[in-house]
Amino acid sequence: MESISPQSTFSRAAEPSGSRSRQGTWVKIASYVLLSLVGITMVVPFIWMVSTSFKTAAEIFKPNFFPSSLTFENYQEVLFNTELPRWYWNTLVVALISTLSVAFFDSLTGYVFAKYNFPGKRIIFVLFLSSLMVPTEMLIIPWYLMSVSGFLGSTWVDTYWGIAFPGLITATGVFLMRQFMTGVPDELLDAGRIDGVHEFGLFWRIALPLSLPAVGALCIFNFLGNWNAFIWPLIVTSTREMMTLPVGLLFFSNEASSDWHLIMTGATLSVLPLLTIFVFFQRYIIEGVTLSGLKG
Repeated sequence: MESISPQSTFSRAAEPSGSRSRQGTWVKIASYVLLSLVGITMVVPFIWMVSTSFKTAAEIFKPNFFPSSLTFENYQEVLFNTELPRWYWNTLVVALISTLSVAFFDSLTGYVFAKYNFPGKRIIFVLFLSSLMVPTEMLIIPWYLMSVSGFLGSTWVDTYWGIAFPGLITATGVFLMRQFMTGVPDELLDAGRIDGVHEFGLFWRIALPLSLPAVGALCIFNFLGNWNAFIWPLIVTSTREMMTLPVGLLFFSNEASSDWHLIMTGATLSVLPLLTIFVFFQRYIIEGVTLSGLKG
């Protein structure tokens, strides 16, 4: 009878494990290669846009990817001879108004839904969420009728209020803050009531500071969304002085025609604030979304 050594038995038992390990390694390599290709596909057009903004008009259609010599004349032309600074200011004002409003009202509404019981609470919350299923394009007509009819006594067309009012409170923000606020300990709120803190003070002094990660994520997403908003600002503005940056760049690109070095310069300038926000606040974005997803 042939004897089977313990060592050979162990080696045969270990073969499937080693095979699985090699297979997992190849899967990781393939994943990294695929992700690298996707990343290159997304980054190369951006690098080309930035490099084109430093090229002269005669150098745009040359085969070199990077400019032979950097020139800042394109930036001087766009910043001092166009209305881009005005569009920058308009976009910044609208984005800040909307972001501050969303940070306060969405947080307060989410806190109420998370910590108070009142008749019709579930129905009202479902109505908030159901508004997410309505496409923005369907809301533009009632928004525009409100703007031109002077709902509060004067027309809202070509005003900061007219551009900003649709985003002063969002159902997405209410849902996000409600999910996070459910994780605020009720014991802290009860202790505050015992100490004589009024109900709004419980929100302002206890719940809101504990929810800063979610508030930060909400503010960043809202600011980025308002910075890139196009359809509604295009409809509610009729003068160049009140255009926001995406709308102004559309008209500028039509006027610049084949001056691609100037068009790429304007596009590069419009992206810089978004990149700055992402670089400095990406930790808060990830932390806020992760924590809000785990609560409630």
